[in-house]
Amino acid sequence: MRRALHRLRFVSSLLLFAVLAGSCSGDLAASRPYVLATATVGGTYYPVGVALATITKSRLHADHGISLAAISSAGSLENIKLMRDNQAQFALLQGVFAAWAWNGEGPVRDPQTWLRSISAMWQNVEHFALLSEFVADGTLADLGKLDGQRYVLGERNSGAEHTGAYILDSLGIDYRRNLDLAYMGYGATADAIQDGNIVGMNIPAGVPVSAITRAWAVLGDRLTVLGVTDEELSKINARYPLWDYYDIRPGTYPSQGTAVRSIAHPNVLAVRADVPDETVYQVTKAMWENLPALKEIHRATTDMKPGLALKGLGAPLHPGAARYYREQGLTIPDHLSPP
Repeated sequence: MRRALHRLRFVSSLLLFAVLAGSCSGDLAASRPYVLATATVGGTYYPVGVALATITKSRLHADHGISLAAISSAGSLENIKLMRDNQAQFALLQGVFAAWAWNGEGPVRDPQTWLRSISAMWQNVEHFALLSEFVADGTLADLGKLDGQRYVLGERNSGAEHTGAYILDSLGIDYRRNLDLAYMGYGATADAIQDGNIVGMNIPAGVPVSAITRAWAVLGDRLTVLGVTDEELSKINARYPLWDYYDIRPGTYPSQGTAVRSIAHPNVLAVRADVPDETVYQVTKAMWENLPALKEIHRATTDMKPGLALKGLGAPLHPGAARYYREQGLTIPDHLSPP
């Protein structure tokens, strides 16, 4: 009972820090925190990023002078640019973006040699949602049957837009011709589909994501999250074999009576190579040692396990993170060893 009470008090403290974070900008500036770039407020990156920043500040600031300040952004691609320009030192990225950035592929033209990995995080689950009146097969193939309807792939230059485009291109769906594309963040997208201004949306995020929760709560069976077939998954994985099936269980979202077989690939916590080794070591340690508190704040992080920390990383580890994993007895593959 005493342990449970202590844990409850700690989680309550984290939530209080998160609520007060916006009103304490002066204090944060005085402590010169590192910046952690996340994504739009309606997704999973932002609340998890705030939780990570809160844990770091509460556990590391007093003894080590280390703290993080979580900021919202357009997502993975903007986060890479923010890190490149040293406007952010840490960031959450979709796994494929980390691979693109390290190799200089996809929407990232040149190899980003400053990029380092800290850990694979929770699974980023694809939510391709469509008004049920436009659903035929209940799979991604239905997006190829739209004709001029308004659809949101994501905010401009966001991770959602680029991974959504990559997936649809992999399937041979000519979305540029078939869809009237709109660009907005998750929260605005959820509002737009409820108001009837769009017929569908692409919301990749940890389960459950608030934008889907809000839309499904209002629309009920008028909304469908599309499934993925074996053939579709094979095509998506042809270049980057990062995705795997993810079953969204019944009841995950309001009015969701049946499971949805979607797909997912890991998100990644990334850092600049020039952040001191000791700082990254302490941040990595604090995250894993406070995983129960992180899971209390957002259910998506229930996917996180130390044994999966090195799975799906597209860039080598930072030496500080590598030190922590070696202490935990993990074997670091050659391709992830710090340069």
